[in-house]
Amino acid sequence: LNGSDPAPTSCSLHTHANSTPPASPPAAADPPPPDRPASSLLFIHHSSPSPTPATTTIALSVPAPPASPPAMAPHAPPLKDELDIVIPTIRNLDFLEMWRPFFQPYHLIIVQDGDPTKTIRVPEGFDYELYNRNDINRILGPKASCISFKDSACRCFGYMVSKKKYIFTIDDDCFVSSSFPLASFAAVRDPFVPVNLPRVAKDPSGKDINALEQHIKNLLSPSTPFFFNTLYDPYRDGADFVRGYPFSLREGVPTAVSHGLWLNIPDYDAPTQLVKPLERNNRYVDAILTIPKGTLFPMCGMNLAFDRELIGPAMYFGLMGDGQPIGRYDDMWAGWCTKVITDHLGLGVKTGLPYIWHSKASNPFVNLKKEYNGIFWQEELIPFFQSTSLPKEANTVQKCYLELAKQVRAKLGKVDGYFNKLADSMVTWIEAWDQLNPPKGAGAVAPANGALKK
Repeated sequence: LNGSDPAPTSCSLHTHANSTPPASPPAAADPPPPDRPASSLLFIHHSSPSPTPATTTIALSVPAPPASPPAMAPHAPPLKDELDIVIPTIRNLDFLEMWRPFFQPYHLIIVQDGDPTKTIRVPEGFDYELYNRNDINRILGPKASCISFKDSACRCFGYMVSKKKYIFTIDDDCFVSSSFPLASFAAVRDPFVPVNLPRVAKDPSGKDINALEQHIKNLLSPSTPFFFNTLYDPYRDGADFVRGYPFSLREGVPTAVSHGLWLNIPDYDAPTQLVKPLERNNRYVDAILTIPKGTLFPMCGMNLAFDRELIGPAMYFGLMGDGQPIGRYDDMWAGWCTKVITDHLGLGVKTGLPYIWHSKASNPFVNLKKEYNGIFWQEELIPFFQSTSLPKEANTVQKCYLELAKQVRAKLGKVDGYFNKLADSMVTWIEAWDQLNPPKGAGAVAPANGALKK
């Protein structure tokens, strides 16, 4: 008997003296298959060598080894059929290979910027739609003027044509580059020490960061914009509301936006880039917090998720890039508009986890040319958004956004004529959004006219 087997359920001892020994049991057979009955009879035969043999036969009822557990279905990716990943790009999307374990189950919407005749290569195995400028013009017609050209702000077209509840958007330079020499998230000060790097960002325990999964957790848990919890997000495992937190506010509010951060190359403006060319963000802060009501923040679009049904029409990344006097303010413009609207409608915005690895530092001199006007204008923009109030009648995102456009024209048009043009584009954006996303029950316009689908 195998000493590791469970104790038998029963045991009977039969002794045969001065008698013919029973026939020898058959030769040992292969172990029974795992689906044999719960117990089987095992005979142990022992013969004495004495002239008067005494034979002992023990019959044991032995439990069968436990059956192999049934094969488990692979864990279904969260929100697989409710989320689109939107990626703006001008290059082949080889970076997706590094994200394959996390992104492959989801549908991708790729917005190709720049030359529409250029072929963008997407790795095999991904489910995607690819839209170029010709597609945007064909789908939106004259309203295509609201979509930026030669700027990553074009990504918001992907938000418009999506039919999913949630959006995750990421830049195509968010991964670990084998040429970058930083080892980990520890306080490594020498940026030129060569080391081996992981394929995607890792947390301090060495585990790959599934940014998409963390964004989903953020969006599916409430926010607390009306009262700050000093343990940060009270809905995370191991946290709760601290003593003194009003019980009337503990249910929280729906989360509209999950704003993630970045390791390695920080999201700095051009002057800061020039002053600190070698600075890297090595600090992994394991925290998520709700941005309080009435507080603005500089939203970064390279690692961002949001509930499209709650706040989608406000996620317009403005007029930037080719032919415009400003660039690199697209995501911040959307963030300021979105925050004013979420505050008005009683929705929440979270920031913190997840981190991604930002591998490529953009040229600070090129950035300075794009940001030059914005650096001056933001001293007018921030007070504008801080003082903006929306009427009670503005009870939908679209109504809020149109009211914002009206105030942009009235108040910021004095700063520069560009803001009159931007206000017009904000109105056009809402018209285009409603055209492609009519109220439920109305006939929807098919957005994939001319788009490349895989």
